[in-house]
Order: sequence, then structure tokens, then C-alpha cells
Amino acid sequence: MLLSILSWLLGGLLLLAVAVVVGLVLATWWISAKAGRLVPARGKFVEIDGNRVHYVEEGEGRPIVFLHGLGAQLHHFRHTLFGRFGPGYRLIALDRPGSGYSVRAGDATGRLPEQAEIVRRFIDRLGLEKPLVVGHSLGGAIALTLAVEHPGTISGIALLAPLTHLETRARQKFDLLYVPSRLLRRIMAYTVAIPLSLKYAEPTMRFIFAPQAVPGDYMTGGGGWLGLRPAHFHATSTDVVAVEQDLGRIEQRYGEIAMPAGILFGTADRVIGMAIHGEPMRDRLKGLDFEAVEGLGHMPQFIDPERVTAFIKRIAARAFATKSLSAID
Repeated sequence: MLLSILSWLLGGLLLLAVAVVVGLVLATWWISAKAGRLVPARGKFVEIDGNRVHYVEEGEGRPIVFLHGLGAQLHHFRHTLFGRFGPGYRLIALDRPGSGYSVRAGDATGRLPEQAEIVRRFIDRLGLEKPLVVGHSLGGAIALTLAVEHPGTISGIALLAPLTHLETRARQKFDLLYVPSRLLRRIMAYTVAIPLSLKYAEPTMRFIFAPQAVPGDYMTGGGGWLGLRPAHFHATSTDVVAVEQDLGRIEQRYGEIAMPAGILFGTADRVIGMAIHGEPMRDRLKGLDFEAVEGLGHMPQFIDPERVTAFIKRIAARAFATKSLSAID
């Protein structure tokens, strides 16, 4: 009798567990489908080493390539900065592989040199002649890696609140994303991660934009909904794990960077602190154009797009002037 009762209890618990998992999978599918409807793909696609890269471009002239940060996508630039530059620029923003509508290759690691190589191949595939590269947050670390390992590919770098140094305590801000197991990352991506991300989306956004308010149109115009898709979570978690493997080595080579470079940092950035990731770069990059903005947080392109556009155009003027002199020589 007791064994029979225990069997029924175990069976009931198993059915409950299955029901919970199925419910999470269905919720994930529903949220992901809604994200796709609200923020559809807007650009073109190009295949690079098994990665299907989605990108948008606007204008003609001097090329500028934009690299977004952790968990973001190309709308962080398309929505905020495109249309502000005026004539004479070809603006290209891409979803880094795994983010937005770009698909990451199955064997990809997400490590900084790998991502920099994909950007190099992307620049070559589009026939861009030594563009300026703009990198925000983690995109800044990728831009710096590109400048260190492929300096002949680009003419300069303009970095917005960039990740520049390996910080042992930085992982604590992203504990829920730090999932070393590839299998567990994938299981979480298609079960619990997306419903939880939706539940905590508002406080997460408040933290990222602080001390400024989250723009009212961020989830649609800014592409925020795209972060609520399984592949996007998987890629973001992969990036968090991978960055620790190379950033310490890359930062030792910043002194090799000889191209025009600029950094814009908000003094009130709570995601990536200026004291650790900004100020030390004054002594690491020769001729660095460093702009500190009092009271600004981690998302300058949303909060002060005019200032950011002026900053990028200033670095672009130096970069393309240097490129022209090199061509004459």
C-alpha cells in the first residue's frame, strides 16, 4: 500500500515537472514570437564563416561601422544616431552574431578575437575601405581587439562607454548570464531564461540606463524586445563567459594602437565605471580624444544623441584625414 502511494506521488511530481517545463517552453515561444512581430528584421544578410550577419546601412561616403554592446542589437544605433550625420557618410550597423537577427555559427565561441575577425571579414565582404569603427560597451572591447589584431583594416575607433579592462568583480553584475556550461545555457534559453527576463525587464532596463530614465520607445524603436528571444539570451550568456578569456591579454597591447581614437564616457555610468574602464586609457592610447560627460549613464546614444554624433564625426574627421595622408604617402 505504502509503495503504491509513493509511486503515485512520484508519478504526480514527474507530471507536474513536465507540465512546468512545457509551460516554460510555450511561454518562451510566445514571447519570442511577439518580439519578432514587434521588431522585425529590417536589413540585409551576409554569410561569414557559418555566421549569418544581419545589418542595416544608410547614406553614401565615408564608411562608419557600429558595434553594439552586450545583449543589444543594431537598433541601438539605427534608432538613435542614423539620420543625424547628414550627407557624406555611409553608416553600417550590424547585429553581432547571435544578437538581434544575426545567427551565430554552431561552433562559435564568442571570444573577442573571433568576433573581431568576423567584423574584419564583414568589412572586407562589403568592400569598405578602412572604415571608422564605433563600439559601445562590449562592442568597444571588440573594436579595441580589431585595432590591436587587424590595424590595417580600419582607420580609427570611436568608443562609447567601452569595456576596456578585465575587472574581477564585473561578473557579479551579470551573475544570471554567467553560465559556463554550453548545454545548460541552451536549456535555460528555451525554458526559464526568457520568461524570467520578461519579468525583470523593467528593473534591468532601469539599471542599464541609470541615472537617466528608460526611453518610452526603447522596447520597440530601440529593439529591446529582441533581447527576449532564446538565441539572443544564449549568445549574450556566451559573450559574458567568453570575454574573460581574452580581455586581459588584449589590454596589454593597447600601446600598439597608433590610429586616431576617441572615448566618450558618462561619469555616472553604473554598468561600466569610468574610473576603471575610461580614465586609465588616457595613458594607454596615444593622442586619445577623451570626453567625460558629467552625470551621464551607460547609454549616451539614447540620452544625448547629438553629443554622441558630434563626437563620432570629430573622430571620423581625424581618422579619414589620416587615411588620406597615408594614401598620398
